[in-house]
Amino acid sequence: MRLLEVKTPEDKKLFLQVAIDIYKDDPNWIRPLDKDIEDVFDPEKNKFIKRGGQYIRWVLMNDSEKPIGRIAAFVNKAYKQVQPTGGIGFFECINKHVAARFMLDASKQWLTELGMEAMDGPINFGERDKWWGLLTEGFSPPLYCMNYNPPYYKDLFEDYGFQLYFNQVCFGLNVEDRLTDRFYERHHMVSQDPNYRVEHFKKSKLEKYAKDFNYVYNKAWAGHGGGKTMEEAQSIRMFKTMKPVIDDRLNWFAYYKDEPVAIYINLPDLNQYFKKMNGAFGIAEKAKLLWATKFVKCDKFVGLVFGVIPEFQGKGVDSYLIVEAADVIQNQMKHYKDYEMQWIGDFNPKMINIAENLCHNRTRNLVTYRYLFDRSLPFERHPVVGSKSSTAGTDGQVVK
Repeated sequence: MRLLEVKTPEDKKLFLQVAIDIYKDDPNWIRPLDKDIEDVFDPEKNKFIKRGGQYIRWVLMNDSEKPIGRIAAFVNKAYKQVQPTGGIGFFECINKHVAARFMLDASKQWLTELGMEAMDGPINFGERDKWWGLLTEGFSPPLYCMNYNPPYYKDLFEDYGFQLYFNQVCFGLNVEDRLTDRFYERHHMVSQDPNYRVEHFKKSKLEKYAKDFNYVYNKAWAGHGGGKTMEEAQSIRMFKTMKPVIDDRLNWFAYYKDEPVAIYINLPDLNQYFKKMNGAFGIAEKAKLLWATKFVKCDKFVGLVFGVIPEFQGKGVDSYLIVEAADVIQNQMKHYKDYEMQWIGDFNPKMINIAENLCHNRTRNLVTYRYLFDRSLPFERHPVVGSKSSTAGTDGQVVK
């Protein structure tokens, strides 16, 4: 076996081809858009490269010069940990422990030379909202930009010595199911105060809602991982990017005396559109997507962000917002049948509790693994949000 470092356009095609070969007989796999993978390694698209991050990609070739695996290793300077920690991701491999070990050994060596003392994986060279974690339960078709893998990958990682750093839990429900009584009771309590109101997103007022999102986002999450905030301009760009696929009435904002205090952001399940594009997203595919969003009814939507600013947490605002949104979605948008949340880390028990109260089942579980290079050191899991050590193990990104 040998590792081929990805450098040329032909190498990049080979890197993508490995996944196609691995999943050719798996009906649940949905091929990611090629651009979504390649953008991660594009200095013009990935801000973490611009800020000094480093990466390397390899394709594993067997003795017959056939590709049988791939991996990327990277150092993200925004990934703040107790010990210097790098990452590995975009891992694909045939069911051979010796092949997996060959790639992981090379990644460990490369990261060690850059001063790293541990590696997490499989993770993204970027934010946690994409390509993060190893699927261990719920091998159904993945959500957009969510990792999917064969069950045997778990053994490949754990046999190497990776340990569970945190679980990434997804929750789902049937849209027609009635919410539990607790939601309606708390909704009734909050609705007695006329200072509260809710609105759904309107594309005609995109910048207004992007700014409201930005306000809640920064107040609700800036305390996680060292106080990272999002600029208004970044929020506006994000909403403009999503605009073609936004369904206005899936996105809700709660206000108190006109101050935005909570957000509930959802999108249609984009993989229902992308699964037939075979990885491409050129002019023709973009036209197909626009046509599909107008004329093809997607039957599933995905929860991206839910947040309440600290001053209004524990007051029932979460229930108030959810019930108001559910009234419209269940009664006016009947083409939606299923709902699934993007993952929530088990280090965030408050959000896990909200999700468990809202949804009736856990749909899938992913795992972020950690491997300490010094095997004599004690292993510690991700600190719980709100604990005294909660900032020590976070990465400066949104805690989901």
